Amino acid sequence: MAPVLRFAPSPTGRIHIGNARTAILNWLYAQKSGGTFILRYDDTDVERSKSEFAEAIAADLAWLGIRPDVVEHQSKRTGAYHAAADRLKASGRFYPCYETADELERRRKRQLARHQPPVYDRAALKFTDAERKALEAEGRKPHWRFKLEHRIVEWNDLIRGPQHIDTTNLSDPVLVREGGSHLYTFSSVVDDIDFGITHVIRGEDHVVNTAVQIELFEALAGSLPTFAHHSLLTGADGQGLSKRLGSLSITSLREQGLEAMAVVSHAALLGTSDSIHPCIDYRELIEGFDLGKLSRAPVRFDENELRGLNARLLHMLPYAAVRDRLKHGDEAFWLAVRGNLTTLADVEGWWTVVSGKIIPIIAAEDRDFIAAAARLLPEAPWTAETWKTWTEAVKAETGRKGKALFMPLRLALTGLDHGPELALLLPLIGRDKTISRLNAN
Repeated sequence: MAPVLRFAPSPTGRIHIGNARTAILNWLYAQKSGGTFILRYDDTDVERSKSEFAEAIAADLAWLGIRPDVVEHQSKRTGAYHAAADRLKASGRFYPCYETADELERRRKRQLARHQPPVYDRAALKFTDAERKALEAEGRKPHWRFKLEHRIVEWNDLIRGPQHIDTTNLSDPVLVREGGSHLYTFSSVVDDIDFGITHVIRGEDHVVNTAVQIELFEALAGSLPTFAHHSLLTGADGQGLSKRLGSLSITSLREQGLEAMAVVSHAALLGTSDSIHPCIDYRELIEGFDLGKLSRAPVRFDENELRGLNARLLHMLPYAAVRDRLKHGDEAFWLAVRGNLTTLADVEGWWTVVSGKIIPIIAAEDRDFIAAAARLLPEAPWTAETWKTWTEAVKAETGRKGKALFMPLRLALTGLDHGPELALLLPLIGRDKTISRLNAN
């Protein structure tokens, strides 16, 4: 059976680089194994889930090159959750509780003061039918807890290896709210069963939750997926990434002019045994993908490292990869300037250097030198060899060499002390503009 994987964001905010990493890992696994990738919006939180966030998530994934085979919304599957809840009630695994949030908090504080673990004591199981009716007569509506088996749950994690958690140390989780809405832990398992999910790749913050979900899978007679929990990304300060940390949202990274494959390359290779390097497309990442390469240690995300990777990617991109996004220039222009780009937007500055108006910089002590250079300028047509021919002639007449020869020419021709090789730029600037700039003094 071909694997079936899912990325299940909650549309309560924009996805950031940490969320994207989870999506990318699931996508790569599906592509490597010929499997199916499902985008599932976990939008059971009606108050906080917004359609604009769902649309933004879809746009971000599309920009990253991730196109789901199937799209699902939990908000459209309430009937399935009600049916599953009824089955658990009938089997005695769901039970109603009537404590308010304040009552539960006071009970928790008492347990902590007595040096007891703050685990729900299952007091609601002791209520008689009459007591439940009395509570409901007061206007209380029950929330429903899943009764754990209080045993050691074991699984073999594809990243973390053999895992075991004793659910005796966990509170029976609330899976249905007072208003009847379903919480993530419950609806996620029902969906995973119904959609035939075979592999769940997600962050290590879900490890404890996995033990609860395994008991749920078994209680609902569902096939147990294989789990893989990857380490979480931290910011440069070592703190966790927040969903609403705007500068690291995928939307923000796109708006900052970063290349999608730079973001993908960084996210896919970060925390693996592979070196972090730019990949032009997904093919290399798919071929080399292996969950066994992922480290269990926390991984620090460095935005400066991503920007450096973005520049390295641009430096190697062929003209065909950017042609449709360039407003100006041809292949010769692209090959001349790509090595000096940090983002694609930097192209505009170099187009101005080649074809627009600049302010030539000619120091007083270099005026005679620049005048001599102007007299020695070769006739057109110009090629990549023109720069060498010209500078050798200038060197022979003026005696200048090295930086004293090349820097005044660069400053006069570009107005900058850095930039692409002038052997490539000179034919693009052309003889007329070159003469005009050299005569600017």
